[in-house]
Amino acid sequence: MIDTKTEAKRCLLCVQAPCNSACPQDLHPARGLRALRFDDAENAGRWLTDACANCDAPCEKACIHTDFPIRIKELAKQVQAEFAAQPVYDDKQLPSLEIDFCGVHCENPFFLASSAVCTNYDMVARAFDWGWGGVVFKTIGTQPMKEVSPRFDETDRWNGFRNMEQISENTPEQNFAILKRLKQNYPTKVIVASIMGQTEEEWMELAKQAEEAGADIIELNFSCPQMRLANMGSDVGQNPELVAFYTGYVKHAVKIPVLAKMTPNITHISEPALAAYFSNADGIAAINTIKSVTMSRHAMVNGKRTISGYSGRAVKPIALRHILELVTNPMLQKAQHRMEYSGIGGIETWRDALDYIQLGCSNVQICTAVMQFGYRLIEDLVLGMRTYMAQNNIQHLRDIVGSEIKTFARPSDLDRSTMVFPKFEHDKCNGCGRCYIACQDAGHQAIEFGADRQPKLIGTKCVGCHLCRLICPENAITQALRIPKKEY
Repeated sequence: MIDTKTEAKRCLLCVQAPCNSACPQDLHPARGLRALRFDDAENAGRWLTDACANCDAPCEKACIHTDFPIRIKELAKQVQAEFAAQPVYDDKQLPSLEIDFCGVHCENPFFLASSAVCTNYDMVARAFDWGWGGVVFKTIGTQPMKEVSPRFDETDRWNGFRNMEQISENTPEQNFAILKRLKQNYPTKVIVASIMGQTEEEWMELAKQAEEAGADIIELNFSCPQMRLANMGSDVGQNPELVAFYTGYVKHAVKIPVLAKMTPNITHISEPALAAYFSNADGIAAINTIKSVTMSRHAMVNGKRTISGYSGRAVKPIALRHILELVTNPMLQKAQHRMEYSGIGGIETWRDALDYIQLGCSNVQICTAVMQFGYRLIEDLVLGMRTYMAQNNIQHLRDIVGSEIKTFARPSDLDRSTMVFPKFEHDKCNGCGRCYIACQDAGHQAIEFGADRQPKLIGTKCVGCHLCRLICPENAITQALRIPKKEY
C-alpha cells in the first residue's frame, strides 16, 4: 500500500508526458497523476482506470523520473479500489461555477493574480483558452521600470517563494492596447486592470484609460512591497489616509467597479480596508506578498540582497487570518453596501480556494502555483470544485461564500471544559517512536514506549494537545471522542 498523494507528488508533471505517449490505450495517465497531486483523487479514476491496473505498465518504463518510475499501475489499483463505489459525474451533472463579483458576471471564480503570469496578450489569451475566468493584468503605471536579475528565490521546494518583481515594464499605451484586444477577443472573460500611480492625477488618468480600454474592474495596487520609488505600493497601503484619498479620486473618475488591494505588512489590515470602504470601493483584494528576506547566494543581485515579497503555500494561513479580520470587522459587516472580497495567497488546489470562499471570498487570485505548474492548473481547480459541489448538493457557488465564518470564535470564547484524547491505530503504526519523542521533549510525557515498539497513552498525563497526531509519519494517530475533562 502506497500513499497516493505522496507518490503523485513525485511526478515531474512533464510537458508532453512520456507516460501518455507510451500508453497503448491512450488513457493519459499523466492527467490522472495531476488529479491526485492537486487533491482531486475522486476524479483520478477517469484516467487511472481498471485498464491501467491490469496493464503491463509501459508507461512506467517510459517514465523519466530521476530515481525510480512513478508507480502508475499501483496507483491505478488503489484509486479504483478506493473510489469505485463513488459516482462519477459527467459534465452536465456538475454544478456551474458561475458567480457575480462586484456586479460583474464570471464563468468561474479563478483569476490570474497581477504578476509575472500575465504580462502580455499571448500569455493571457492562452490562460483564457485553458479556462481561467479572468485576469488581473500586471500592474500598469506611468513610471519607467527596470527589473533586477535574478529576481526570484524559493524555500523548501517551493513551499515559499520570494520575488523582487515590480510593476509592468510596458508603457501604459502598450498595456491598455493589450487589455482592449483581450476584451475584444474574449468578451466573456473578466479583465481587471491593476493600476498604480504616484499622484491623484496619475491614479485618475490610469483608471480612465483602463475603463476606455474595456476593463471590467479596476484594482488599485496599494500593496506591492518592493517598489523602487517612494510613495508607491505598500507605502500607500500602510497609510489609511492615502488609501481613502486615492480610492475616492478613482471612484469619481470611473463608473466600473473598483477593488483596493491590501498589504499584509501592517498590524491591522481592516484600517486601510475601512478607508477604502468609506471612499466607496466595491471590494477588497487581499493579500499581496509579505516582506521577507532569504539568504541564498544564488538570489543575490550582483553581490547584494534586499527585502522583497514572499508568497506560496507558506503564506496561506496568514492570508486567511487577514481575510477573517476583514469579514468579521463590525463596521464592514454592517456596511450599507455589500463589500466583495478577492482572496490571494498560497492557493494551489481547489481545496485551498474553497477555504477562501467559505471564509467570505467570492473570487480568488492565483500566481505562485501558476508559476510552478502552469495554466493547466485550472482544469483541476474547476473539476475539483464542481465535484465537491455535486457531492454536497450545492447548486450555486454563492451559497457557500462565507459559510464557515460562524465556526470562528475569539480565544476567550473557546470551550475549555472538554478534551479529545489521541487514539492510536496500532495496525498502522510502524513503531518509529516519533510520537514518544515529541511528547517527551515538547509535550506532557503522556506516552510510554517499550520493547514492543508500540506507543501507549498515559491518560492521567495527556492534555489532548495532539502534537503526537501531527508528528506521526504514518497517520496512525486519530482522535477519540470529545469528553468532559476530569480533575485528577
